[in-house]
Amino acid sequence: MDRIIKKKKWTPLRIFWLTSAGALLVVILWMIFLRDNRSRLLVDRDQLTIVAVEQGKFKEFIPVDGVVLPRNTVYIDAVQGGIVEAVYVEDGAMLKKGDPILKLANANMELSYMDQETRMYDAINNLANTRISMEQLHYTRQKEIAALNYEIDKVKTDFNRKKQFYADKLISEREYEDAKRDYEYNLRQLEITLNLRKLDSISGVTQRAQISSSMERMYNNLGLLRRNMDNMTIKAPVDGKLSSFIVEIGQTKNAGEHLGQIDMQDGLKLRANIDERYISRVFKGQSAELESGGILYPLTINKIYTDVTRGSFQVDLFFEGDEPAGLKRGQTLAVRIVFSGEADALIVRRGGFFHETGGNWIYVVDPEEKFAVKRNIRLGRQNTNNYEVLEGLEAGEKVIVSSYEYFNQKDKLVFR
Repeated sequence: MDRIIKKKKWTPLRIFWLTSAGALLVVILWMIFLRDNRSRLLVDRDQLTIVAVEQGKFKEFIPVDGVVLPRNTVYIDAVQGGIVEAVYVEDGAMLKKGDPILKLANANMELSYMDQETRMYDAINNLANTRISMEQLHYTRQKEIAALNYEIDKVKTDFNRKKQFYADKLISEREYEDAKRDYEYNLRQLEITLNLRKLDSISGVTQRAQISSSMERMYNNLGLLRRNMDNMTIKAPVDGKLSSFIVEIGQTKNAGEHLGQIDMQDGLKLRANIDERYISRVFKGQSAELESGGILYPLTINKIYTDVTRGSFQVDLFFEGDEPAGLKRGQTLAVRIVFSGEADALIVRRGGFFHETGGNWIYVVDPEEKFAVKRNIRLGRQNTNNYEVLEGLEAGEKVIVSSYEYFNQKDKLVFR
């Protein structure tokens, strides 16, 4: 007798398909909710520079190149133009103040000098003659007064005698009046002559002052002419070493043309170019330092040239104390411009990463050092060795500081 066989619901095939569907669903859910979707890149760990973030001492400074120059320099220019007639010293010579350096010749200037000198001497002689004429007039007035006094004395005696005679009726009235008239006339002449002498004296004071002033001016002009001629021989204005002096006999030099300079032997200075971004942070008296031969030499900014050229400005730095031995003019030295003293700070070593990130983020290595992930940070001050970390990192964490040029800003770097 036949019996009904019930069909099985959980056949092996059915179980297989249900299991596969469940596994696929789990995979889909994992991919959607649990999978790490961050972009990643496989990199060779050996090609990376990994350092630890540290808590240490930090001093902010920037490195610059300083060129050695004399502390004080006096420039030598041609006051008058001319042809180089003689050269007395060579470049690099040690000079004393007043030592001749070279001589210029200028025929037109010499002729002009002689002509002006002649005219000035003529003017001086004319003024001197005018002064002599004034003195002669003074003595002429004195002579006239003396003569009048003599004449008055005679006519007064004659008048007094005739006055008595006229009273005694010994002479006529006409003779008396003639004697009186002569006496009064001479008195009037004396009065006029005395007034003229007074007027001459008053005007003479002003005129003598003007003559003296004019003659002094003439002599000063003559002195200036002589100095201009003396300037044809260029002399050392100060003691020092002659430099940048390249002059040959027969060359033509124009008035005001630079001939060379004298480097005074009173010390050295450094002239450095600083990026214009720091112009507001640099001030006169600011500290700097130079390391040479294992010794740290302190410097101070003495002068700031505020003109910005090609993105930088210049400063002069003076040594505070001893200078390194053997420094030569034109030598370039590494100098640090200091912005702050040493202080405790969280620091990370400088590296190529900064050029790609601008200090806004960095790759932080996981504790097992199998991968590194991107993390936002904030950096502060910097020097040649380190950056100051303000936010985003902790002491002991390891970060990648080498260049990120080929990482394409991936979120995760996986080491292999």
